[in-house]
Amino acid sequence: MSVKKEVVTPERLKRLEACLAVNKEKKGGLMPVLNESQKIFGCIPAEVQKIIAKELNIPIAEIYGVITFYHQFSIEPKGDYIISVCMGTACYVKDAQKLVDEVTTELGIKSGETTADYKFTLMATRCVGACGLAPVVLVNEDVYGRLTVKGGEMKEIIAKY
Repeated sequence: MSVKKEVVTPERLKRLEACLAVNKEKKGGLMPVLNESQKIFGCIPAEVQKIIAKELNIPIAEIYGVITFYHQFSIEPKGDYIISVCMGTACYVKDAQKLVDEVTTELGIKSGETTADYKFTLMATRCVGACGLAPVVLVNEDVYGRLTVKGGEMKEIIAKY
């Protein structure tokens, strides 16, 4: 069964309109609008990009370029729980890739993908700045360090959520 996450709702559009009203005339207003849009919708889909383009009088191609340039923005809905596996040097040499592989096996998704029920998104990320805890996994804001595949910790972490 495929579940479609409803992203653009009337309530969320009202919040976007309020954000646009505040930032419409400001120089450099695009970034605050994109940041707020990401918070409101959980992503910035094409429909939202069109609204932003029209209201800020910016070409949609420019908006798309900014969204795809910055890692914090997404054009696809993410899961409720974002599993971020650090792939920085310290984590990578301590087998972080094996943790990514374990999550892939456990949830059936690859890095950058979201489960069909929108519960989990797997992301291989750059350094998260916790090298002393390598390898490190974040689930939203929760930090898990010194993980091993042999210990089965990733399965336990996933089961927690």
